[in-house]
Amino acid sequence: MELLPGLSARLELTVTDADTAQAVGSGDVPVLGTPRALALAEAATVAATARRLNSGQTTVGTRVEFSHLAPSVVGRLVRAEAILADVEGRRLTFTVTLHDGETLVAEGRIERIMVDRHRFVEKAHGIH
Repeated sequence: MELLPGLSARLELTVTDADTAQAVGSGDVPVLGTPRALALAEAATVAATARRLNSGQTTVGTRVEFSHLAPSVVGRLVRAEAILADVEGRRLTFTVTLHDGETLVAEGRIERIMVDRHRFVEKAHGIH
């Protein structure tokens, strides 16, 4: 199936203690940790194309440019949106944004590559 720019997905996360910088080891403050913010953004990129891939295909992350711009405290609802901006062969480039209410929490670009799931896992395990 062909993937076209414009595909998008939105995901939400209510920040919990487990999502904080303290919990994920990326700092010592009780706000949404950057690794957790990035994971939410990546999950949105996966969701944007998941139902459009052929059987046996998946995508894997290859490059991230991510700016974490504002804190989100425990209890806040953070919305992530990923939009497929460019398709170049197997390479997919997404723009991502995270918002806490009207506040832009993070933004960036994430590249993923379409792969055959079975072959990718075999190669990762050293099976040729």
